Amino acid sequence: MKAEEIQKLQAFFRKTFGNQDIEIRARPRKDDSAELYIRDEFLGVIFRDDEDEDLSWSFQMAVLEVDLEDL
Repeated sequence: MKAEEIQKLQAFFRKTFGNQDIEIRARPRKDDSAELYIRDEFLGVIFRDDEDEDLSWSFQMAVLEVDLEDL
């Protein structure tokens, strides 16, 4: 993804979730996706879909069972 696109996505996620610690980072060797972090914690991947006439993005986040144990 281009830097401008990453900045727009970052602003969207920060506003949507009310968290200025969200950072979107480009992925090495990948131009169709970026990674979402809160501070230094990796949360998931944002995929760019431009195969159809409508451009969209999807966010994929995995939750491990071990992450739920302390709740």
